[in-house]
Amino acid sequence: MAKTNIITSCLAALALLGLALPPQAAAEGPASAVRTVPMPTRPEVPRLAGRLTAADMGVVINDADPYSIQVGAYYTQRRGIPPSRVLHVTLPLQERLTRAQFDALGQAIEQRFGPKVQALALAWVRPWAVQCQSLNGALALGFDEQLCRRSCGPSRASRYFNAASHRPFKELGLRPSMLLAAADVPAARELIDRGVQADGTQGQRGAPPVPVHLFTTGDAARNVRAPLYPRPEDQRAYQRLGLAPQVQAVADAASAPQPAPALMVQVGLASLDSLPPTPMLPGALADHLTSRGGMLTDPQGQSSALAWLARGATASHGAASEPCNHLQKFPHPQVLLLHYAQGATALEAYWKSVAWPAQSVFIGEPLAAPFIFQPRR
Repeated sequence: MAKTNIITSCLAALALLGLALPPQAAAEGPASAVRTVPMPTRPEVPRLAGRLTAADMGVVINDADPYSIQVGAYYTQRRGIPPSRVLHVTLPLQERLTRAQFDALGQAIEQRFGPKVQALALAWVRPWAVQCQSLNGALALGFDEQLCRRSCGPSRASRYFNAASHRPFKELGLRPSMLLAAADVPAARELIDRGVQADGTQGQRGAPPVPVHLFTTGDAARNVRAPLYPRPEDQRAYQRLGLAPQVQAVADAASAPQPAPALMVQVGLASLDSLPPTPMLPGALADHLTSRGGMLTDPQGQSSALAWLARGATASHGAASEPCNHLQKFPHPQVLLLHYAQGATALEAYWKSVAWPAQSVFIGEPLAAPFIFQPRR
């Protein structure tokens, strides 16, 4: 089949979902404006015109952290990022920065990186927050003075949510970031290798669709995302995009045969202990809706997003402080899937799937891109 026919097939599949739309126009107002963002059960996802590459990335290394020095060096080597796109800073080895410490970091980033740097890889595990706001959210949207007074309420909305743009700093005025976080340096190197290995491995002509495991649970507060899972009637359209979403109860999964390796896993649980191990493909995305998933080194009895990377995922998401269960504060399953399947990177797919990311901690290998990008025609 010719390349143009593959593209036509993908766009036809999007059309079946009501998703083959022109790129989303930038919303009016500042990137930090708070507004209501509904969570549709059948989202209108724009067609993408490109994706982030190594040429768009900046890497930040904490010289006070041996992990950061080693992981940052390995990442720049594996992704071919030149020294001119690397920033060395000195940060305290603590979970949460103070406002003054964050301001100094933000100023150093602005001084070092020009308009060509669209996104950041932060080469550390700690810090992952600024007071009660995630470090990722604060760097992109700005520090929110009011957030800690109402962490359960609506937070600053992101113009990057479900956007077509692959130039977020140039077009939207924000730099999304992802932490190169893992249990230790060897695990971080394996994570980076998985991301590099993933590139261009999916979306090949004639390849079977890859499994996507979407689990439901009896935890009513954490299972609220289940209505956003792909519908049974959309299965054929997803399969034409190279995806096979499978919605299954956790209890049923415990007695099921060993599943095929998955490209994405989502569930609503406090702890992953009750979730059967699921083999994952390079580039797999996985997250669980709970209160403390982004508290990487202090999840207070819950599983942190790091547990997914230990299970073989290449990127994950969690909350840095109590978010309550607003759907806007967690990755929308279909937005995440449909951006990733169009060739977006892990960083782009995750960031574009969260409407209110002020408390979102994003971890993993930012540039992993399993699906071959299909340019617009």
